[in-house]
This record gives sequence, C-alpha cells and structure tokens, in this order.
Amino acid sequence: MVKDNIIPNHMDIYWHDYTGHVKDKPITEASVPVKAALIGRVGLMLLSCGTGAWRVRSSMNAISEQLGVTCTSSIGLMTIVYTCFDGHKTFTNSLCLNNTGVNTSKLDRLERFVKKFPTEGVHKSGEQLHQELDEIEKIRGLYTPAKLGLAAAFACAAFTFLLGGGPVEMLCAFIGAGAGNFLRSKLIGKHYTLYLCVVSSVALACLAYVASLRLIELAFPIAGGHEVGYICAMLFIIPGFPFITSGIDLAKLDMRSGLERLAYAVIIVVISTITAWVMALILNLSPGAFADLGLSPALLFVLRLITSFVGVFGFSIMFNSPVSIAASAAVIGAIANTLRLELVDLAGLPAAVAAFIGALTAGLLASLLMKKLGYPRISVTVPSIVIMVPGLYLYRAVYNMGEMSLTLSAPWLVSALMIIMALPLGLIAARIITDKAFRHCT
Repeated sequence: MVKDNIIPNHMDIYWHDYTGHVKDKPITEASVPVKAALIGRVGLMLLSCGTGAWRVRSSMNAISEQLGVTCTSSIGLMTIVYTCFDGHKTFTNSLCLNNTGVNTSKLDRLERFVKKFPTEGVHKSGEQLHQELDEIEKIRGLYTPAKLGLAAAFACAAFTFLLGGGPVEMLCAFIGAGAGNFLRSKLIGKHYTLYLCVVSSVALACLAYVASLRLIELAFPIAGGHEVGYICAMLFIIPGFPFITSGIDLAKLDMRSGLERLAYAVIIVVISTITAWVMALILNLSPGAFADLGLSPALLFVLRLITSFVGVFGFSIMFNSPVSIAASAAVIGAIANTLRLELVDLAGLPAAVAAFIGALTAGLLASLLMKKLGYPRISVTVPSIVIMVPGLYLYRAVYNMGEMSLTLSAPWLVSALMIIMALPLGLIAARIITDKAFRHCT
C-alpha cells in the first residue's frame, strides 16, 4: 500500500491467511504450514520486544513440542529463518521485522501466552490463537511521548548525581534529557530512520541543557564549571538493552544474534557520541570533571540508593514497562548499583570488577523476585543494570579521539569496554547459578 507517495520497504504479513480457516479444529490437528505460521509469528513478536535469541528460540521450541513438530531456527536482530518438520513434511520460512526496539509490556504478555499454551492454547484453533496474538500485537507504547520525556528526565538527572554532578547539573540534565527523549519518541512514532532519531534527539538534549544553564546563570549568581553535565543529558540514548542482550546471546553461542545486536548498539553509540562532540564544538563545551559535592559517606550512600531507584525506574518506563515491573526493577537496581559504587569507593575495587558483582547481584535478586511475581526475567534484570552502562566513559573516549588526544581517549575507551563486558557476564553468571536450563547448551 502506498501512502503519501512513500512505498513501504517491508510488506505486511496477513497471518490469518495461514490459520487453516477452521474455527472448530484444534491447532494440534492442523497442517505443518499452519503450525509453522503460529510458531514463526510468536518468535517474531518476541524478537520485536528486544529479547535475545535464546529466549526467542526457547519459546518457539516450547510451542513446537506441543504441536508435535521439530523446529530449528537461525535468529538475528531483526530476522528469523526457521524450519518445521514432523517426519513427513517440511516447511521453511523467513521472517523479518521492519524495526527493532524494546517493549517489556508486550514481552510479559507473550511469555504468559507461551506458558499457558500447553494447557490452553493446544485446544484452540489457529484462527483463535492468531486472534489472541492480534490483541497482544496491539500493545504499543503504554506512555505518551511527554511521559517518556519525563521518564528520561528523571533517569538522566539521577544518572547525573551518580556520576558526581550537583543540583545545577541535575536540573539542566533533567530539562535536556526530557526535551531530547520527547523528540525521539515523536520521531519514532512517525517511523523515522534510526540515524535521524539519534542525531536530532541528542542535538536537542545538548542545546536544551546549555540553554537552561545560561538562563540559570542569568537568574542566579552561581559559579561556572557546570557545562560538564551536558553529557548526562544525552545518556537516555545509550543502548543498554542491546549491549547486554548481545553479551548473553554470545555466551549461548548465538553468534549471529549476538554480533548483530552488538553492531546495532555500536552504531547508536558512535552516532550519538559524534553528534555530542560536534555540539560541544559548536557550543564551546568540554567534558571536564564534576566538582566535589563534599557529602558524608552515610549521606552519599542514602542518596545513591534513592537516585539509583529513580534512574532505573525511569529507564524501565522508557522500555515500556508497566509500573509494577518498573518498580521491581528499580528496587533491584537500587541495591545492585549502590553496591557497585560502594565497592569502588570503599573497597577500592576496579570499576569492571564492581560492575560484574553489581550485575551478579541484580541477576540473583531478580531470580528470587521473579519466582514470586512471574515477570519475564529480562524485563527486570536488564533495566536494573542499564544504569551501570558507562555512557560517560564512551563519550569522553570519542570526544578525546575527535580532539586527536589519543592518550586521553584510550583509558576511557578501555575502561568502558571492560565494564560493558563485565555487565552481561554478571547476569550470565547469575543465570547459570539459578537456572538449570540456561547452564546447559541444550
């Protein structure tokens, strides 16, 4: 269908053409193509939520087993190629998303669909099951662009404090991140390309930060040196979800998905950091160090707990989590992130080692909590450690690289890479400890 003279690059799939059109015949008695269509659609919908290949494949296999077919699949960031066979007939299909993102609310509904399939789904027809998936497919964003902007504002203001910023930097980051993510949400809603969304939102975040800072300086007699916080205003763009799920996929030897997710995350980081560097040149900014706030260890500990909770809650809302899931992730994140920071300050641990322990703690706490609440594990674990992703380090590495100060860039880059590798390793270790299925290759 052509709209506004734009020819779609991805064609719609009319799933109800592959249901058998029989409403009183259970899916278990359908043909292999009808069964395969259901299996593929569930896998594709899970993939659209941002979950990793291991979870997508496990869900497809769980449904396949109930339908009496064998399924083998190759899963990437946006595509699934799979084959279903029952010993007599074989059906191969290739499916593709038109975009990728994170939607933990839809992920929760899909995982419940898969869990209930052995007791409820097997008795329904293909048409009934696809109608149920239609309802899940309608789950878009739970929040308006204004609410997503507000979530990013609180998350980045909290992030600013955790990185060492004070009230002025936090306020300006609040305004900058709010404006930037509001624009980004609007552009995503209009299906603009990734590059345009990233460049526009980061540029606006930097501009809004500087503009608000200048207004504060005009209104109040404050000392200078607050420009450094502009980096924090753009941290809502850091792709924590694909960074971490790429590590988990690589650990399970899902090389295709892991490398594609890593490449996607690197693309966003490169575009956003270069944009921020260009904005720094235009606005005459430099990423210096934050001024010491002079807080006592006890007060700092309490404030870290509070801001970690707020930061993780904000990021969870940005991932379209319902409030209950966001609050669960925030509690875990507050404990794990505060532990990480205290280990660096009090025990003198390297940042990467502390990040591993923080992620391990988040994974273990999530395992205990999820047994009671039943939320998808990834919808809680990943948001709880996204706040640990070293966006500031990555930006400073690129900034100094752009200034040809390679001796300054290298330590920031290496530190960032070490932390980024440590975070998924911590979650993987927790998963191996608590999940019998995950610790085996099959």
